[in-house]
Amino acid sequence: MTITNALAGIAVDDIADALDFYERLFGRTADARPMKDVAEWKLAGGGWVQVFTDGDRAGASSLTLVVDDLGEELGRLELQGLKPVSKAIGDFFKTAKFRDGDGNQIIFSQPQPGTY
Repeated sequence: MTITNALAGIAVDDIADALDFYERLFGRTADARPMKDVAEWKLAGGGWVQVFTDGDRAGASSLTLVVDDLGEELGRLELQGLKPVSKAIGDFFKTAKFRDGDGNQIIFSQPQPGTY
């Protein structure tokens, strides 16, 4: 078996409420709305992020997005009114953690030079 792509899922309580956050997070409206309660964003590397209504699982999702320049991304997100709940610098990555309105965790991560 060869895996050729991935779709990461984020469960939210109400897609209409979550869309504002995720549109600001990704800097654009969803690339696809395949169903009423689903919104999808295509990533430059080929994967997709799917945000969907699932009240039973809302708030229990975690997503890590790898970026080239964390500082630049944090500046863009701050202009959108989004501020991280925490930041960290480790041997391999610099990270910033965000939470959506349901409590789902979204981490932006930049590899340290020579580690990726």
